Amino acid sequence: STAKHNNTKQNLISTLQRKYTCNVCNKYFKEKGSLNKHLLVHLKQRKYKCDVFDKSFNVKRNLNCHLIIHLEERKYKCDVCDKRFKTNSNLNDHLLIHSEQRKYKCDVCNKSFKLKCNLNGHLFIHSEQRKYKCNVCNKSFKRTSHLNRHLLIHSEQRKYKCDVCDKSFKLKSNLNSHLLIHSEQRKYKCNVCNKSFKRTSHLNSHLLIHSEQRKYKCDVCDKSFKLKSNLNSHLLIHSEQRKYKCNVCNKSFKRTKQRKYKCDICDKSFKMKNNLNSHLLIHSEQRKYKCDVCYKSFKVNCYLNSHLRIHSEQRNYK
Repeated sequence: STAKHNNTKQNLISTLQRKYTCNVCNKYFKEKGSLNKHLLVHLKQRKYKCDVFDKSFNVKRNLNCHLIIHLEERKYKCDVCDKRFKTNSNLNDHLLIHSEQRKYKCDVCNKSFKLKCNLNGHLFIHSEQRKYKCNVCNKSFKRTSHLNRHLLIHSEQRKYKCDVCDKSFKLKSNLNSHLLIHSEQRKYKCNVCNKSFKRTSHLNSHLLIHSEQRKYKCDVCDKSFKLKSNLNSHLLIHSEQRKYKCNVCNKSFKRTKQRKYKCDICDKSFKMKNNLNSHLLIHSEQRKYKCDVCYKSFKVNCYLNSHLRIHSEQRNYK
């Protein structure tokens, strides 16, 4: 028992003396130099490295499991090297590294490279070898069967789909965050198929696709169709719903009675004031910047300031 006690005491002293611990295997060392020398043993073993913070793994699967920790933390991703950042400003600072360095850009996935030979090497990934591409995560496969098997990963997980670029997300909040990317970029929207574009010229070019194809137009909701039979089928939707017809322009309506209570934010209108008030709750959190004069509210403070000028001019003429 005394020998056992002495042994434990000796081990404790030895541990205290060895204050440098290896994060990989928890071995202790007296000197930092010894620890650094020891770490070289693990470098070759652990070839799968985390780009966020220098942790490395023996197996790629373990690295992938670990990376899930960073996905929500670091939602701003560099398209060049796949590094992730917590804030958009950090990403923009990082992108300066690539701007001049990587002038050879892949037209398929927007990755860029310093040397043309590197781009050519990369393009083999996209050639005929992997022509079946996943719309969710842009992974490509040699066979349709491989793609179909892969798509099962996304089916239930990612039910919230972006109408602009067909990317899908597990959570609605993630889709909403993603949509901000398109809001300013693609403000010109096609009324036929809801596709959106960065420039009016692109939208106009796109509309030519629909012009001849969809020449039968619904007067009620402006939807258009390729065949007259399709339009006629569609009109049945409106027939009972919209039985009140305008003698001037032939447009039809659901009700004769006006909806005099109108939402200033989204132009929806209501018969009763309490219905309008219930509806306004939708906008309350979204639009926290409120005008004290007319109670209109805005998402961004600068919009409120622009709006307030309307009232200042009105007052000048009173």
